[in-house]
Amino acid sequence: MTMDVFCADDGEKIHLKISGNGPPLVLLHGWTSTHRDWNPFLAAFEARHRVFRWDARGHGGHPLVTRSIPSAPRMAHDLHNLLDHYGLEKAVVAGHSMGALTLWQYLRDFGEERLSHLVIIDQSPRLLTDDNWKNGIYGDFDHHQNAAFIDALERDFAEALLRLVAFGHNARARAAYLDNTAGMVSARQRLQSLVPRPLIDCWASLSAADYRDVLATITLPTLLVYGGASNFYSTATARYVRDSIPGARLHIYDDVDHAPHLWERERFVRDVLDFVAQA
Repeated sequence: MTMDVFCADDGEKIHLKISGNGPPLVLLHGWTSTHRDWNPFLAAFEARHRVFRWDARGHGGHPLVTRSIPSAPRMAHDLHNLLDHYGLEKAVVAGHSMGALTLWQYLRDFGEERLSHLVIIDQSPRLLTDDNWKNGIYGDFDHHQNAAFIDALERDFAEALLRLVAFGHNARARAAYLDNTAGMVSARQRLQSLVPRPLIDCWASLSAADYRDVLATITLPTLLVYGGASNFYSTATARYVRDSIPGARLHIYDDVDHAPHLWERERFVRDVLDFVAQA
């Protein structure tokens, strides 16, 4: 299957793969990831949907051709351009981590008209914490810690990100980092192959965003899938998002991390397809 390409309205080339038949399903991956994150679900999703999986700008090993940074507003605009380019209406959109932030930004900027269902995977509407907000990263990751993290990314991108993942709430992730397991070595090699600058700029935008006001405006059927042992967020964050979106349905996958869909693949497919069919 070859990559399809369309040009966003600023001239940037957006790469994606399209497969399957049926109503459109758009899948938005997380920060530093690619369309390949969705490979385990393709057979099931393609049987019922026309599936669109992009590499967000600055991701997937595709060099940027414009000077536009991959900010949350710019990626939301890219999503709008994608819907326009392929003439999509009533799309189901699922966003993991950064993908969820992109989706919330899209709703703020463009509204719900082109969409039918939303799936949010393990994300907080505001990453940074303060005295009045404890549902962000770790529950205590404020702007000072974020500035130190960005500085660490500038010095050693791969190691800074691995440490952010390792020294959160998930004990297995911490042990894997400290033991330098084969999986950790592989993850480090992958991250070291990335071009850091666009990804650091992207993080700066994501960590400055606040979508708490967007949640209450959502009227579409919304499925929430959160990890019970997420590296970054407590179950209180999941319940906050559920309680802030009218009628949202929350599934917490016990004892799995920030990528609950990848750990509980069959359950995730069943939950998404049942949700779309029933909602």
